[in-house]
Amino acid sequence: MENDNTVLLNPPLFALDKDAPLHYAGEICGFRVHNGPTGSSSVQFEAVVLDRSTGEGLIRSKEPLDCESQREHSFTIQAYDCGEGPDGANSKKSHKATVHVRVNDVNEFSPVFVERRYEASVPEGRLFDRIVRVEALDADCSPQYSQICFYDIITPNVPFVIDNDGNIKNTEPLDSKRQRVHTFWVTAFDCGKNRAQADAQVVVTVKPSCKPGWIGWSKRVEYTPGSGSIPLFPSLHLETCEETVWNIQATVELQTGHIGKGCDRDSYSDRSVRRLCGAVRGEVDLLPPPSPAANWTSALPTLPSSDSSLVFSFNGSTHVAVVPNSVATAVSGDHFTLQLWMRRGGINTQPPTNQARGNRREEETIVCSTVKNDDSFSHYSLSVHGCRLSLFYWPDVSAARPVKFLWKLEQVCDSEWHHLSLSVQFPSVTLYVDGVTFDPALIHDNGAIPNPAPRQRLVIGACWGKYVGGYRGLLSGVTVRPGSVEPHSVVECLYACREGLDFGDLETLGSGMKVHVNPSQSVLVLEGDDIESFNRAVQQVTYRNSLRFATPGVRPLKLTTSLRCFNEESCLTLRQLEGYLVVLQPDAPQISLSGVGPHLARPAPEFEGPRGVPLFPELRIVCSLSHAVNTASYSWVGSLMSDAVAHTLDGCEVQPLGEELNPEREELLVDMDALRERGLEIINTTAYIAITGAESISVYEDVLRSVRYRLAKGSARFERRFRLSCSEMNGRYTSNELTLEVNFLHSLDSLYHPSHLLASQQQFLHPSHHSGELSGHTLPNPHRNSVVPGAATVIIMVCVGFLVVMVILGVFRIRSIHRRGEGARGGSKEDSGQWDDSALTIIVNPMESYESRMGISADTEGEGEEDEEVVESPDDANDDQRIIIKKEGRDGNPRRY
Repeated sequence: MENDNTVLLNPPLFALDKDAPLHYAGEICGFRVHNGPTGSSSVQFEAVVLDRSTGEGLIRSKEPLDCESQREHSFTIQAYDCGEGPDGANSKKSHKATVHVRVNDVNEFSPVFVERRYEASVPEGRLFDRIVRVEALDADCSPQYSQICFYDIITPNVPFVIDNDGNIKNTEPLDSKRQRVHTFWVTAFDCGKNRAQADAQVVVTVKPSCKPGWIGWSKRVEYTPGSGSIPLFPSLHLETCEETVWNIQATVELQTGHIGKGCDRDSYSDRSVRRLCGAVRGEVDLLPPPSPAANWTSALPTLPSSDSSLVFSFNGSTHVAVVPNSVATAVSGDHFTLQLWMRRGGINTQPPTNQARGNRREEETIVCSTVKNDDSFSHYSLSVHGCRLSLFYWPDVSAARPVKFLWKLEQVCDSEWHHLSLSVQFPSVTLYVDGVTFDPALIHDNGAIPNPAPRQRLVIGACWGKYVGGYRGLLSGVTVRPGSVEPHSVVECLYACREGLDFGDLETLGSGMKVHVNPSQSVLVLEGDDIESFNRAVQQVTYRNSLRFATPGVRPLKLTTSLRCFNEESCLTLRQLEGYLVVLQPDAPQISLSGVGPHLARPAPEFEGPRGVPLFPELRIVCSLSHAVNTASYSWVGSLMSDAVAHTLDGCEVQPLGEELNPEREELLVDMDALRERGLEIINTTAYIAITGAESISVYEDVLRSVRYRLAKGSARFERRFRLSCSEMNGRYTSNELTLEVNFLHSLDSLYHPSHLLASQQQFLHPSHHSGELSGHTLPNPHRNSVVPGAATVIIMVCVGFLVVMVILGVFRIRSIHRRGEGARGGSKEDSGQWDDSALTIIVNPMESYESRMGISADTEGEGEEDEEVVESPDDANDDQRIIIKKEGRDGNPRRY
C-alpha cells in the first residue's frame, strides 16, 4: 500500500535447503536483494529471515512507498545458508528469484482544474452542442482515483448543462437583450468522490446575432368593436444587419373576402343603404325577394349571406329570371344606371384565370334587355367573357348600328365579390368597379350582328331565344334606375367598406416615403429608402372599422417585403410574415319598448270613429349597450353598465294575436304621408303590418304612435290583442315583444241591441274573466264610461231584490217549522201541513262578483248585516239539506263557504 513499507508477497517468501535438518548447513541465514533491470529498485527494499529452520522470510521497503513517484518495482532476491559453522564459512547461495512489487494507490489528491476561469462567446438565438470545455486533473496514480468521474454546475438556475467530459452547452436559445453575460461556477469529482479543491468560473458572453428581417412581429392582433383605428404593428421594425439598402417596399394585405361581400359593410337592406347614401330614388329591383307580387325569382336558388342580403345562384342553363313587362316598362330609356353585386363561378369555385386566358368560352350574359322608348326600341346586354366585361348597346334596333364597350378587368375572373355600377348616358358610358372608374379598353361598331326583334323583354342570367349565353355565378342587389346617372360620391358610399387598412398620420411621413391604399382598403403599400423613416411609417399602419356592431371573426393578415441593394447578388431576402386580426364579439344592443300598458280600454264608439284609436300613444324606444365595468381599482368586477345610445332601426312590426284582422269589420291605420316623407316602406296585411327602412329611433316612435285601430260600426267585439316588436341591422338585433290588450266598453243600449244580445249574455255570464281584465284598464274619462256601472247596477238591484224575497221566504219557512215543532209537542199541529223544502234552490247572481270588482255598491246594507243562516229540518230524517246563503260581509268582500 502507498505510504506503507510492508510488502505482501504472493506466494509467501520461503527458502529450502536440502541439508536440513543439519545445523547451520541446513538453515537459511539470510536473503540478499539484487538490483532489478533498472538497477535502482533494490536499494528501497530489504529481506529479513523470520525462521531459519523453515526458511520463511519477509520483504519490506526501507521507507514508505509513493505510488505517484513509482508505481511498480522489480528486483531479484537470493537466499544463502549458514555454512559450516557460526561464522558462516562456506555458505551456499540459492538461485535468484525475481520479485515484482506493485504499489496500491491511496486517494490522497483532489481534482484540480487546469484553469481557474473559462470564457466563451456565442451568438444569440441558437442551441449549441458545445460552448466551452472545462478540464480538471487528479495527481493520484491509479485510474480509480486519478480519473474525473463527473463535473457539476453549482450555480442554480442557469440555462447551461455540463457532461462528464466537461463539455458545457446551453439548454435554451440565449437572448442578448435579456442577459448579455452569463457567469456560473463548476466543480469536478474523481471516481473516489473527492471534490475539486477549488471550483472553476465560467463566463459566457452572448453576442447579438444579426438576422435580417422584421423584429417585433405579433401574430395575433385583437380589435374591440367601437375602438376606431388601432395600430397593427406598434413595435415592428426592420433589421438589415448593416446591409446597404437603397429601396424598401412592404405590402400589407388584409383578407376580408369571407366577410359579407368582400368586407364588413352596413348590415342593412340594399334599399336602406341607398337611402343612407343619398342615392336618387326610383330604382327598380330586378331580383327582389320571392313573393306573390314578385314571383319571377321564386325558381332561382338562393344562398345565405352574412350581411343579410339575398344572394341568387345561376348555373348558366336553367336558372333564368324573366322580368315581367310591367316592371320592364318602368326602366325604359337610354339614360339609366345599372348596379349589381357579382361573383363569378359560384360559392366554391376557384379563380378561373388559366381557363379564361387559355380557352375561348361562350359569353355569359348577366342582363339582357330590350326596352321601348317613345317611338322606337333600344337594346343592351351586359356580359362577361373570361376576364372581360362587355356592354352591347343598340340605341335603335331598327335603324342605328350597335356599339360594344369592352373592359379588361382582373376583378371579373377572380371569383370574389365585386360591386359594378354602370351608368349609361349614351353615347357616354361610365363603369365603376368597387367604386373605381374604368374606361373602356375598346369601342367598336359591330355591324354584323342581326337586329333584335322590336319587342320589350328583360331577362336576368341569359338572353332570350333559347336563353343562350347563360351566366354562371352569384348575383345580388341587381337594380336599374332610369334617368340621370348616380354621382361618384353615391357610388363610393354604396360600395364603401366599413373596415380596412389605413395610415395614421400622413404629416409624420418621412421624406422619400410613399403610401398607396387600394379602393377596398384591403392592401396597403409602403415604399421608401431610409430604414428609420420606413420603420416609423410601418408603425403608423392601422386597422379601422367604423361599424358599431362589427362582424366578429378572423381576418388573415400578411406582410410581404422586398429589398433592393447596391450589391444585387448579396441582397437580403425576407420571408413573408403571416398573422391574423381577430374582431371580437361586439356588445349586443338591447332595444327596449315601453310606455304602453298591458291593457287599453276605450268605449266602443271611439274605435268606430273615422280615425280610430291610437294603440301606442306613449310609446318609448330606448336602445342601450351593456358592457362590463371595473368598479374597483384593485379587482375586476363582472358587473354590467348600460349606456343609452342613438341607433338606427330598420323595421317594426305590429301583429294581431289570435285570428287575423277582418277587413270588413276592423283595420289598422297608418299615416302614409308621414311614411313617404321619411322614405319608409310598409307592408299592410290582415296578419301584420311591417314598417321597414333605416331610420332613427325618434322617427319610428312618431310613426308607431300614429298607428290607429278602427272598428266598423256595429262590430260585436269585446277584446283584441296586438304584439309590437322592432329590429336593427336587418333583423340581427331584435327588441322585446310588447303585448297590448285592447278592451271595448259597450253601453247598456248596445248590449240590448238584438245583434249583440248573445254576446252581452256571454259577457255577463263570465264575470270572473272580464273583471280580471278590467282591473288593469286605464280609463282616461270616468264620465264616458259611467254608463257601464249604471246598467250593471240596475241588473244587480233586480237580482238582489229577488235574493231578498228568497231570504224572506226562507225565514218565514224556518219560523213555520219552529211553530210546527212546538205544536207537535203540544198535540195541536198535524204533520200533513209540513213545508217540503227538498226542492228549495238558491240562485246567486253572477254579476255580484262583477259588482264587487267594479266598486259598485248596491243598496243592500240591511241584508248585508245579517248573519249567515243554516237551517236543518228536525222532522225529515231523509231530507238532510243545508241552506247556505252567500252574502257580502261588513268588509264588503264576498265570502264563500
